[in-house]
Amino acid sequence: MSQWRSAWAVSIGALVCASAAACSGTIVDDDEALTPVVAVGLDGTFETVSHDTGVPTDVLKVVGWVETRWQMITADPEIEGMPQAIGLMAIGADQLDHAAALAGVDAQDIAEDPEANIRAAAALLLEAADTVGLDAARRDDLGAWAPAIAAYGRLPDAESASAFIYGDVYAALEDGAVAIAESGETVATLPPHPGVEPDFDYVGTAYAASTDYAGAVWKPSPNYSSRPSGNIGKIAMVIIHTCEGGYSGCVGWLRNTQAQASAHYVVKENGAEISQLVREAKRAWHIAASYKCSLNGNTDCWRDGYSSNHFTVGIEHAGYGSQASWPAGQINASAKLVCDITKRNGIPRDRKHIVGHGQLQPYNRTDPGPNWPWSHYIDLIRSDCNDGGGGGGGGGGGGGGATIIVDSNNANNDTAKAKIELTGTWTSSNATSGYYGTGYWWGATEATSAPATFWFYLPSAGSKTIDAWWTAGSNRSTAATFIAQNASGTEVGRASKNQTTNGGQWVTLGTWNFSAGWNKVMLSRWQAAGKVVIADAIRVR
Repeated sequence: MSQWRSAWAVSIGALVCASAAACSGTIVDDDEALTPVVAVGLDGTFETVSHDTGVPTDVLKVVGWVETRWQMITADPEIEGMPQAIGLMAIGADQLDHAAALAGVDAQDIAEDPEANIRAAAALLLEAADTVGLDAARRDDLGAWAPAIAAYGRLPDAESASAFIYGDVYAALEDGAVAIAESGETVATLPPHPGVEPDFDYVGTAYAASTDYAGAVWKPSPNYSSRPSGNIGKIAMVIIHTCEGGYSGCVGWLRNTQAQASAHYVVKENGAEISQLVREAKRAWHIAASYKCSLNGNTDCWRDGYSSNHFTVGIEHAGYGSQASWPAGQINASAKLVCDITKRNGIPRDRKHIVGHGQLQPYNRTDPGPNWPWSHYIDLIRSDCNDGGGGGGGGGGGGGGATIIVDSNNANNDTAKAKIELTGTWTSSNATSGYYGTGYWWGATEATSAPATFWFYLPSAGSKTIDAWWTAGSNRSTAATFIAQNASGTEVGRASKNQTTNGGQWVTLGTWNFSAGWNKVMLSRWQAAGKVVIADAIRVR
């Protein structure tokens, strides 16, 4: 456990480690920043804890999946009354000592070691099972665990608990889940369990009212007030938040009067549902800060001193500011929502009008966190609004005139059309600013045929312009070589670029003729040793 502790202390982001021992060192790029830790190979850990405790493996897995997507998070409390979540199983910070005593582990390890966190969660689930009267003879029945799982989730009301059980937990059990790290290694897998019904009384209310955004469902919150009249109440910006918890709990707590907080919208982890809680014409209570233009590029300084709630639309996203990456489905759904809001309200689609909560309230908020894919996100918003940027769907379109973006993180790609493949030794990082998506890979130059390969699928042959994105730095190669090949493996073009400059932007490599099928652009490392090349993203247009 000490190896995990030393590694996890540097975390926020996307270094992938194959084992605890592999995470005991620190990997840095040119600016000596520490890269974070993501645990992989957790299937065996879940099975071991299940064997030791009697909680079914897939009960443990599904709880971890719906709570954090199997990421070791630390929550930054966002909503009054909502339990602060710790670790892969989102154990309440107020439960650490109790859970540690039940599980026979150290409270500090629960916050830092994935196995200790899962063991503590198993102990809490067993306690809940005893409390709800789950008979020992039924504990192999996944459906029978529903009341215990609901108790574990600590939702604010019966309706939220029902949404959690039916819409989150047992929907995930029905479909199954798999998480793949940026390296291609498996984090964990949850096999599908079709037909499992939760032994749980459903409580729900039908809200038939229409919404401002056609893709949302109406779930009204009482926590709102009127916007001021005149220009100060005119919608001018969108603020991006993270719930610091799962979707159903986020919606439930923002509709609870105890919270004295709300948002206009909440976006589910997979993007499959968006709830509207407050009409855009009303003032949601989503940011507790007066506007200060010096925090936002000196934009609209006449608003200084006014509550930021007056003139903003707030969007909460299920998840955590400390998580390593964001699901492509959620990012895509959110981008479509923001495109619609900005279109209807005449808001510029840029980083001064689409801003993070922590940007405007930096003294006690950090959301949406350092791994929110801002460049990719703004590109998607602009693309959805047909005013430039990358193609939609993470990997963009697939042919015709559509743009395809291939990111360095396959979680951000539509892998039916765009994917990255790494050969040899590449290291994940987000330490140098200006990256696309959630980070980038760097590889040391040497005499080796071990490229980063950006694959993209075209349904028909055609001429395409290829752009590349990288982070610039003094240790980068001045002649990073990109080699384009068609679906038959024939080279169609190449370009060498100086990666010490022009970082954080699209740089054109060339326009070449590609064939139908899977084409590719390879970033070579074959140069004299002593430099690095950066594999971040390419754009096909």
